[in-house]
Amino acid sequence: EELRMSKPNNFDVPSTFCVLCGRTDDCPEKYGEKRTYLEYNLTVHYYCLLMSSGIWQRGEEDEGVDGFLITDIRKEVNRAAKLKCNICKKKGASIGCVAPKCKRSYHFPCGIQRECIFQFMEDFRSYCWEHRPVQKFTDKEPRGASQCTICLDLVEHLPVYTVLKSPCCKNAWFHRECLQYQALSAGIFFFRCTVCNNKDKFQKEMLRMGIHIPERDASWELEENAYQDLLHCYQHCDVKRCLCKKGRDYNEPDSKWEIKRCQYCGSRGTHLACSSMKSWEQNWECVECRSIFAKSGKYSKRKKRALATSEQTNGTACLLEEPPPKSPRQSSGSPRNFLLQSPKIMCQNLSPCSHLELPASNRVTMSLSPVMSNRNWSLTQKHLREQRSEVCNILKELKVQVKTKTTRLNINAENIWSTALKGFRQRSFSPTNTIEVNFSNCKNRSKTNTSAASKHHFFHLLMLHLQNSSLFEGSSEKNLSLDFQAVKENLYFEAGKMIAVSLVHGGPSPGFFSKTLFDCLVYGPENVKPALEDVADVDVAQTIQMIKYANSLSSLQSTLQDCCEFLAAAGCLRPVTALCDKNVLVNDILIYHVIKRITLPLESFRQGLKTLGVLEKMQMHPDAFSSILCHKPERLSAETIYDLFTICSSSDVNKLKGADFWMGYLQDVESGESVVTLEDILLFVTGSCYIPSIGFDPEPTIKFLHIRYPIGKRLLNCLELPVSKTYQQFKNKMELTIGNTLRVERE
Repeated sequence: EELRMSKPNNFDVPSTFCVLCGRTDDCPEKYGEKRTYLEYNLTVHYYCLLMSSGIWQRGEEDEGVDGFLITDIRKEVNRAAKLKCNICKKKGASIGCVAPKCKRSYHFPCGIQRECIFQFMEDFRSYCWEHRPVQKFTDKEPRGASQCTICLDLVEHLPVYTVLKSPCCKNAWFHRECLQYQALSAGIFFFRCTVCNNKDKFQKEMLRMGIHIPERDASWELEENAYQDLLHCYQHCDVKRCLCKKGRDYNEPDSKWEIKRCQYCGSRGTHLACSSMKSWEQNWECVECRSIFAKSGKYSKRKKRALATSEQTNGTACLLEEPPPKSPRQSSGSPRNFLLQSPKIMCQNLSPCSHLELPASNRVTMSLSPVMSNRNWSLTQKHLREQRSEVCNILKELKVQVKTKTTRLNINAENIWSTALKGFRQRSFSPTNTIEVNFSNCKNRSKTNTSAASKHHFFHLLMLHLQNSSLFEGSSEKNLSLDFQAVKENLYFEAGKMIAVSLVHGGPSPGFFSKTLFDCLVYGPENVKPALEDVADVDVAQTIQMIKYANSLSSLQSTLQDCCEFLAAAGCLRPVTALCDKNVLVNDILIYHVIKRITLPLESFRQGLKTLGVLEKMQMHPDAFSSILCHKPERLSAETIYDLFTICSSSDVNKLKGADFWMGYLQDVESGESVVTLEDILLFVTGSCYIPSIGFDPEPTIKFLHIRYPIGKRLLNCLELPVSKTYQQFKNKMELTIGNTLRVERE
């Protein structure tokens, strides 16, 4: 870091460090064009220069750096070298907040990171995170979410830095990032409201809120011959074996050698004769489009396997009939109802994922990790506890956003998904509202109470349903599946949103994410390398294994020939000339099947997880969040329950004796010498059968009082226990009270 900050001030040595911010990043969208001037031994980001507080354009446009004189830049660098950045604590902070009496200074990239606002107009003012301008939100404005009219993903109606609303249209909301990219592309002549086309009012407000609108023509107008390709029609035969002797590009209208384009995408073609088509009027679709429609359910399922060889039609190889790769998971019923079944029914209908449940011919041999020693297992559990403790504190920070205003969800436990989806999509729902849950019964519409117990139970059922839904595939460690109906209905976004809300509002940790899915969310899919274990489809996994373990070039080529249609659909069909080529091929197939294939669901799921800032915290603390998203919650133990409660008593004698009875009883329950379970005890006191990732609020306590029977005060998470003379009396009272109370509640 010292080297990074010292190099910018040295004009004698050519450097890639910006002289003002000290960074080497070359990101024109965020920091402006990075320019290096060898004649001055100078590198600078354009925005860093533009926003610096102590420098002005005193020269002509062709002098110095866009009118900024070199002597002035030297003076500004020397001035900034004395100022410490209030964000990164390093010297060189050239930008200051213009608010009266505010003395904060920062680098331009640090200001972007801390959500400062820079106004690219007039005298180029900068405002720190405390004094930045904000948009006014009235109470009458609808809360909830709507589509960003640029990226078409949902955007929350919240007064936060990352969200902007249109000044001219009441129902137009945007992501700040989307607006900035739109402005850079459209330029000052074409940047306007995407709903009403207003230009002046819209640009004025966006400039005030820190959107940079470059004074140039739109990018699409500057590109030479940008629309030339629109004048050409696709003329090429793409079937596996073209029968035309004059080549694939030959096209003779009104003959059997006329090229017919795909009726859906128009970017693939075939000669009529090459596809056994009798006339031009016949429709034709390419392999890629057929595969997509097959997965979406618009084609009837074929009984033959996805990797089967082509059919023979009239003695001519029909090279267009490609059975699509198997869908990741198939559930019974129509696609629209795949998430409306109960978790129990879903488990019965899922295609098998575990190789132990498959016939021997379809099993995929997976390598088992060596058995972990007791010591290593103990260290791993200790590490997970530490990470979960860190997550608990992080989630408590996020919960500060939750207000006392309540949103009530009417939930039917027998139809958990559809009623939860309806509740989350209602206009009055906001993630920052306190959630109350009413459980209703379809038959008599009788409602239970709206206590914390109902909310805990709701989130428990919801996470269990998501885990077993066809939005995910795999056995215990799950990845996202591909379902076009779910993409169309934006269900991946809703699932991510539900998980984020559950974590902050006291729900259980999901614990079923695969490491690959988690890494894609945190580090980006382009930085993740999937493994064979991530492939849930047995046929695809078998194919990859056959390629991976081919022991000769001839067997490898034979395997590739058998599955050429699948490889073509994956974009991995290529000539193989050496056995070592299989490693790159296997890696490419895995990347396609596990990551590229689910690009749309992944991005939608990521947007949902951004709710309440959960994804941002995941990216800042990946190890901590991995402990609750990729690992099952630790099984309740006597020690866990004992440590969870703080013992309060007016008498030290009662406290000491009662603590011994309490610990002894927990140990009896854990060893099975009781009619109740540890989950029953937790439910009796808190209304929850699990320990939420965020912990309990208030923290659970125990009081030893002169009362006849135990009392669980769920609003206070307080367990009042009777002072007993003997342990057997204590145990009998606990068994009777907890057992009867929970039995009545269940009935």
